Amino acid sequence: MALSGRQVLRLMLAQVCVHSAMTGTRLAAPLLALKLGYSAAAVGVLLALFALSAVFLALPAGRLADRHGLHLPLALAVSAAMLGAGLAAAWPVFAVLCASALLVGAAANAAQIALQRHIGRLASDAAERKLAFSWIAIAPAAANFAGPLVAGLLIDRAGPQAGDLIGYRWAFGLMAALPLLCWALLRGTPRAPVVPAAAGEERASVWDLLGHAAMRRLLLVNWLQSMAWDVHMFVLPLLGHERGLSASVIGALQGAFAVAAALVRMALPLLARRLAEWQVIYASTLLAACALLAYPWMPGPLGMGACSMVLGVALGAVQPMVMSLLHEVAPIERQGEAMALRSLTMNASSFTMPMLFGSIGAVIGTGGLFWLVALVLALGARSVPALGGAAQPPSA
Repeated sequence: MALSGRQVLRLMLAQVCVHSAMTGTRLAAPLLALKLGYSAAAVGVLLALFALSAVFLALPAGRLADRHGLHLPLALAVSAAMLGAGLAAAWPVFAVLCASALLVGAAANAAQIALQRHIGRLASDAAERKLAFSWIAIAPAAANFAGPLVAGLLIDRAGPQAGDLIGYRWAFGLMAALPLLCWALLRGTPRAPVVPAAAGEERASVWDLLGHAAMRRLLLVNWLQSMAWDVHMFVLPLLGHERGLSASVIGALQGAFAVAAALVRMALPLLARRLAEWQVIYASTLLAACALLAYPWMPGPLGMGACSMVLGVALGAVQPMVMSLLHEVAPIERQGEAMALRSLTMNASSFTMPMLFGSIGAVIGTGGLFWLVALVLALGARSVPALGGAAQPPSA
């Protein structure tokens, strides 16, 4: 079954809706926690909770998608996202913000796994799959722009004064409504074929997937990308708060990152014809390291915005290439599980890294965090060229 342009657009817009609910909540929740007087360490824990439930639910979500396709996982994800953001709007206190982070983070992750598997199954060949993933990868970048920017504007303007609690309630309330649009867009989408499990697949474990060297390298690349993304998402609100920037300016800086990531993904189909996936990943990893190295030296919003855009270009180019290679490496009947394993590593990083960043940042400062992650990226980039030999393992 081939993917039409209209199908790709609907899938992309649906993911924007559900992912924006998470990114907007992820901006509003830590800013509200800071307003309520909580420390940077507490904010780090709050941000980590957006990934905690996804760590435990990623593999079940992938297996559910392998067995039932798109619609059941999507219905569960939409319900969880609406409940999580709605709770934050109704009771904007720290404990409820933590529960909201768990629900919304799990919802965005489950929806992404189901949508990505659906796209991979509908694509008719490798070339169409690479093109589809390049376009669909725009969705998280667009959501990283729309969610934080809209949430920041509501926080500053919806209440009687900027940063009033009413503004936060409006922001959380809109984030709760967005997943309904996702369901409306995809309720009637055609179902992708479900591949029957191979003999013995019920007894197969995730360690079988990890036994393939190319899968391990892909997970390393994935972790490098996730760590760079996490340090930017974690440190930017703290850095902006320290420098007296408003919520809307901080949201705009995150939006600049997202716009750059979206623009580079629009250009990826052209790059993919001339460069191998590993070459794009290698160049992007080194560029991200350079952007993180320069970030702390930028004194104002314009310089910070320039670094955000360079970082967005670097990290935005990685995901479609990883997803394309993942479909070549993973057995066809376990592609949902393989994508879930990728998601698990990303969310495990997103859970542990903010808490680690909070502890390390208290010692070396926000600038030191950027430089430390830049060093790890530069060292990790050495393993990327080995991805040029990726090959699919035998089916379970």
